[in-house]
Parts: sequence; structure tokens; C-alpha cells
Amino acid sequence: MTTAKRLNGIGEYYFSQKLREIDELNKQGKNIINLGIGSPDLPPHPDVIKVLQDESAKPNVHAYQNYKGSPVLRKAFADWYSKWYGVELNVDTEILPLIGSKEGIMHICMTYLNEGDVVLAPNPGYPTYRSAAKLAGGTIKEYSLKESTNWFPDFEELEAFVREGNVKLMFVNYPQMPTGQLPTTELFEQLVAFAKKHNVLLVHDNPYSFILNNNPQSLLSVAGAKDVAIELNSLSKSQNMAGWRVGVLVGAKDRIDEVLRFKSNMDSGMFLPVQLAAAKALSLEQDWYDSVNKVYGERRSKVYELLDTLKCEYSKDQVGMFMWAKIPDDYKDCYAIADEVLYNSNVFITPGGIFGTEGERYIRISLCGSIERFEEAIRRISDV
Repeated sequence: MTTAKRLNGIGEYYFSQKLREIDELNKQGKNIINLGIGSPDLPPHPDVIKVLQDESAKPNVHAYQNYKGSPVLRKAFADWYSKWYGVELNVDTEILPLIGSKEGIMHICMTYLNEGDVVLAPNPGYPTYRSAAKLAGGTIKEYSLKESTNWFPDFEELEAFVREGNVKLMFVNYPQMPTGQLPTTELFEQLVAFAKKHNVLLVHDNPYSFILNNNPQSLLSVAGAKDVAIELNSLSKSQNMAGWRVGVLVGAKDRIDEVLRFKSNMDSGMFLPVQLAAAKALSLEQDWYDSVNKVYGERRSKVYELLDTLKCEYSKDQVGMFMWAKIPDDYKDCYAIADEVLYNSNVFITPGGIFGTEGERYIRISLCGSIERFEEAIRRISDV
């Protein structure tokens, strides 16, 4: 049996491979400290868990659900966007709940891309943008993000890609992963203007806007953005609900209807108690975000110490749940330092090269771990 041609050039997700290796090392007694993956280790708010428990006990909540999600959840997303982003959304037509925003990336690619359509993807950037576009038949062109330009796109480079032809879709992601770079209103305005000029669908992936950031922004807050842009968001990071798989796609009615044509043939609605618990999570006030960010702020201070131990360079202006840092010149590349730390100190950090060639002189460290784990990682690395 042979696999489909669409899988040619698509490897197993890096972290899927690496976790198996870490499992093997742990079986050998290595006790690896994993600082690579951004999986929140904190629980959701107790009230969110209580809603799930209470609703799950009811006898009438276990049936298939609406493909567009519960009206309660859509209303909660609309209120959330209005309160925190200043974006008004129609509850019935401009909101599509997702089983995690990662599935939304695939749904968007399958909805809009034909064989050979060009997709602009950030380098460095989330690898799923590239793999999902390729699986849908798209051709990837990576636009470079560099530290010297604050990890913002070079619009001259983007214009050059358009002149080469057939650009259909562009992925953007701010606060940016893996670099932690915040957006500016001016950047969002430039992106919307570029998309309008060239009839490009702009897909903004926005899961990190609340983490260590007091000014969450949505691309859709820019005037006219709904004409050319759609936005993905998620409760995985901001509400500590990664395993619950609750995301959302927001945008103009036509875009939501188009994606729903594909999505409705691929899955059904989420378990209703999960949706109702998610609605509760979206109603939480500022004190929730403050409490989460207090923990991440304390952890980030420890990661500064760890990066200093590794003699890396980094900016303290980053937001999100990772730290992005430039490696010392005496290492060949990011993989060399990551392997050295893994095999000599039993600590796993992420080589920046997995996010694209522009990341090959960088590493990424997750803030998802206790203070004690970071202190132990610092001790191990210092000892070596």
C-alpha cells in the first residue's frame, strides 16, 4: 500500500518525533526536563471546570451538536471580541467555533486553495501553515522575518512574490510565534492594504494576544479588514484549555459560509458541555488574565537566567508563552546547541530552525513549567 502523493514532502510533526525520543531517553533513566512545547500546565478557572461537570451530568446534552456551534458559545465569542479587541461581530453569521484553531488552518487551506495556488507563510513561523497549505495543493513561498526589522514583513519582498503570480492566501501571526513580537496598528493597516491591493486572503492566527500582554489586538480592528481578512483564535493559551480543543474563526459572513461548506463535511459540533464551559471561560474578567500572567512573569525571569547560562542574546520585550533567543556564535547552528543541552544536561529546548531557515541561529524555550523545573534545568546546564 502506498501513501497519497499529497504526503510527499510532508514529514511527521517535529514535536511528535521528538516526544518519542524523549520517551526513550526517559526509559533509560534520563528524566528529561521538557522546556520545548507550549502546552499550558495550569488548569482553567475552577468555575469553568464546574460548568463542565454540572452540564455533563445532564441527560440531554450528549447528542450531536450544531455545525456552527452553540448560540451560547457564539454569543460569548462575540462579547469577548467586543470587550477585549473592540471588534463587533454578528453572532449568527461571523463566528464559527472550531475544534481547536489548528483544524481551522487546515479547513481554510482546503476551502480556498487549488493545485499550484501560492501561499505566503512567515519564516520563522508555525510549521502547520506550510504543511496544511501543501496538503491542500498549495505552493509555499516563505516571507522572511528578521530581528533587524522587528520580525515584521518586508513589503518589498511581498510585492516581489505577487509579481511572480498566483498569490492566493497569506498567513500572519501577531503576537508572533516563535519570536514573541507584538504587532502595531500600523503593521495591521499595511497588511490589510496589501491584501486589498492584490486580492489576497489574509489569515491572522491570534492565540497569544493575552499572554504577558496588556493590550490584546485583533487584525479585524483595522477598518475594512473584514473585506480581506479572517482571524483564528483559541482558548488553549489564554484560558489554559489546550486539551479541550476550543477555537474560533471570525470574519465576514461569506468567508464563514465558505469554510463551513468544507468543515461540515469533516466533523460535527463539539460536546455541548465543553462549549458551555468555554462560554464561561470567555466571560472571565481582568483578574483571571492578571493571575495567569503573574505566573508566566515569574517563570520568564527564570528563563532569563537559563538563557544567560547558555550565553544567549534575547529581548525582554517579547510576549506570549515562549522566549526566543539568539545562540552564541561558537555553535554551528541551533540544532547543535539543542542536542548538546539534551544529551549532556537532559534538558529539551526547541531549535529555532524547525520554524524556518531564519530561525537557525535561535532557540525557543517554553514558559510552561514550574519554577522548580526551571531551577533544576539551570542547575543541570550550569553543572555541564
